[in-house]
Amino acid sequence: MAIIFCFLFLAISYATACDRCVHQSKVAYFSRASALSSGACGYGSMATGFNSGHLAAAVSSLYKDGSGCGACFQIRCKDTTLCSREGTRVIVTDLNRNNQTDFVLSSRAFMAMANKDMGRNILKQGIVEVEYKRVPCEYKNQNMAVRVEESSKNSNYLAIKLLYQGGQTEVVAIDFAKVGSSNWGFMSRNHGAVWDSDRVPSGALQFRFVITAGFDGKWIWARNVLPEDWKPGMTYDSGVQITDIAQEGCSPCDDGIWK
Repeated sequence: MAIIFCFLFLAISYATACDRCVHQSKVAYFSRASALSSGACGYGSMATGFNSGHLAAAVSSLYKDGSGCGACFQIRCKDTTLCSREGTRVIVTDLNRNNQTDFVLSSRAFMAMANKDMGRNILKQGIVEVEYKRVPCEYKNQNMAVRVEESSKNSNYLAIKLLYQGGQTEVVAIDFAKVGSSNWGFMSRNHGAVWDSDRVPSGALQFRFVITAGFDGKWIWARNVLPEDWKPGMTYDSGVQITDIAQEGCSPCDDGIWK
């Protein structure tokens, strides 16, 4: 139980960042989308299929030791002659270690900020000034999924990552139990979006997730997720979708510039 309280404390402290407010920064781009597919979140080659390839590496304050993986942001550049007011919506798949920018985007996402027929022009800029804010992720007709990592070959070891998490929250704890059992164990964040445990019982598994939907966290229950014969490399429907918008323990945003 002390571990859960620790996670909840982290959830509250992360919320104070107010990433839903509008921020001013700069963004650059990767010339190859594959650079993001090997990113710190651990999505691997799957990443290039997310969000129509509109991907981003986020600075550490947004990456949040991996809990920011899968978060969605609306980004638009401030040069109105070059860029549209809609900008681009990206999903975080990597950690940005470039101290000059808050994001490094896939070239597709970078070009999507531009006005029609101005995509090549914005690429020539290399780095542009932007404003951005976090927005809810939306996956219509798509439940959150649990992917079993290939490393899950030992009968007691299980590593997973969550895909298609909607809403605007972060998962800060994951518990598991055999279906029909109340004997819960906990998983630890291995890296990025990957969680694991070496104490997993055999049989079909259920999960419960703690998310940052409230100041004390919120439980999301997924009653029957992995079948008894779950296999590494397979992705399983959780049967739930997270649509919550996280509360934030900070001053109200002044979004007057975001029109």
